[in-house]
Amino acid sequence: MTATHEPVHDLHGSEALRLVGTDTQVPLVGGGTTRYVNLDYAASAPALRAVHDAVEELLGWYSSVHRGAGFKSRAATAAYEGAREAIRRFVNARDDDAVIITRNTTDSINLLAGTLPAGTHVVAFAGEHHANLLPWRRIGVRYLGIPETPAELLETLAVTLRDLPTCDDPHLVAVTGASNVTGEIWPLAEIAEVAHAHGARLLVDAAQLAPHAPVDMASAGIDYLALSGHKLYAPYGAGALIGRRDWLGAGDPFLRGGGAVKIVTLDDTVWAELPDRQEAGSPNVIGAVALGVACDTLAAAGMAKIAEEERSLLGYAREQLGEVPGFQHYRVWPADHPRVGLLTFSLGDMPYDLLAAVLSAEYGIGIRHGCFCAHPLMMRLLKVDDAEAHRLMDEARAGHHERLPGAARMSLGLASTRADVDAVADALRAIATDGPTWKYSVSPDTDEYEPDPDPRPLPPLPMRLVEKSHAHGESA
Repeated sequence: MTATHEPVHDLHGSEALRLVGTDTQVPLVGGGTTRYVNLDYAASAPALRAVHDAVEELLGWYSSVHRGAGFKSRAATAAYEGAREAIRRFVNARDDDAVIITRNTTDSINLLAGTLPAGTHVVAFAGEHHANLLPWRRIGVRYLGIPETPAELLETLAVTLRDLPTCDDPHLVAVTGASNVTGEIWPLAEIAEVAHAHGARLLVDAAQLAPHAPVDMASAGIDYLALSGHKLYAPYGAGALIGRRDWLGAGDPFLRGGGAVKIVTLDDTVWAELPDRQEAGSPNVIGAVALGVACDTLAAAGMAKIAEEERSLLGYAREQLGEVPGFQHYRVWPADHPRVGLLTFSLGDMPYDLLAAVLSAEYGIGIRHGCFCAHPLMMRLLKVDDAEAHRLMDEARAGHHERLPGAARMSLGLASTRADVDAVADALRAIATDGPTWKYSVSPDTDEYEPDPDPRPLPPLPMRLVEKSHAHGESA
């Protein structure tokens, strides 16, 4: 199969949406180099060129924010607060919503979990990313099964909320915006309607949704929303939690320290108002500004247009990969349900980590593999029964390196083209037909398949590099 590397969609050719590193050449185990085909946007996306350039410009004006008297502090503070406003507009938050700068989605959700009113009843679904699954355990949560359809989701949620205590205890429903395993977009407006009808609030983990589809908190009725810059083409270490002020501003802050206070004595503390109350310590000014610039850049291009082009490319990918012998696509909801641009799959009986290693080492294609921080959902998709799940838990507790059930995942982003899809389809077809052309073994350091030997040199980067050893292990 032959294909051009030129983007086929208008927005992909946009200068404003150019990404850093799209023409990077990577070495192959058989010798030579090839253009790196990035199909791992769902894990972490490269920076927009506009973000990179804004950060470079800001570095000359970097200074402390909020309390510095110097002119650079004034400029840095304006940039930091401008980022907060850009984030608010990007998700169409309400005017009185708090916008709190965090490290990432995980940090945001843990922050909300740490500030919930006493007695809050949390309802979540078993298919969530661990970031929206684990923080609720310390305060109490009711996990619902993985719904087979959107209709089942809404019905199960309504029944569950109706059966919760009818006292004045607050309720919170915590759901994904788009699954990082199946890509399925959840019906957020309908979920919010059900939640509000039963006196509950709604938190949305938008880590996968926000970079790929429009988000409208006000119209959808979303009470809280969490997102990450590193998935939103701003990988500089910042995320955000956006939502209603009363819960976030009551009680002690999630983190306690400088910047979160008005006055402190040895006996007492008067905490600051939001957002300072929940942003203790020196903030990540560079990361916040990077995230804000990404939000403004994507909004100017039009998230609806970006989503439409990604849907078109995803449809092409499903057609091409569906013709590969042994290709199995994992999903929960019907195939025609809207989803963001990712496919989780297996290829015959080939171990998922071996498949990822072959694609990288022999073809220069980067994908994700494993359980994608969503173990309960992956066990459901791979039909792992309770007995096997308990055995795996026991092995892990005993300190053994037990290979978990898993799969491979390719994911699309702003720079993805039909040529990228053709490249992975051709590679998978060759692997399915002829297998690997290099030797691979399981490394005791990583417990995963790696090229054996691996002659590929690391790039000559201007910083210290430490690589794990590649000791010999079981061959394949």
